[in-house]
Amino acid sequence: MNLTELLNQEFSTELQFKATTSGGPGGQNVNKVATKVELRFNISESNLLDEAQKNRLSERLKKQINAAGELIVIAQEERTQLKNKTLAIRKFKEILKKNLTEPKKRKATEPTLSSITKRLETKKKDARKKSLRSERFSDSD
Repeated sequence: MNLTELLNQEFSTELQFKATTSGGPGGQNVNKVATKVELRFNISESNLLDEAQKNRLSERLKKQINAAGELIVIAQEERTQLKNKTLAIRKFKEILKKNLTEPKKRKATEPTLSSITKRLETKKKDARKKSLRSERFSDSD
């Protein structure tokens, strides 16, 4: 399955959500309302990803995966739980898109004629400069 088909799949069966109170400023309401959303996705148990995609994600997201093999995405920017949930899903899909795309192969380019001549000219100048340094002075006094 290619990347666009994968991102259009419904991940709701494989995602787990947990809502908690978010920290930081916000007055007394921040301690009462659970608006912070934590999204968990178990990479190794996913049915939507093939083995190559699972290995690639596990390799590239080592620091974001916990000991249980879950990718954790946290969203707490918005003031409502629903907005944070949609934001967490959007972040999750962006992480998948970023880490599952194959990097483009670099095409080797040849140096231009002017850059070759410039390099050779500077080489000649440097060689001449160094050869002048090494000349011995005659003691004709």
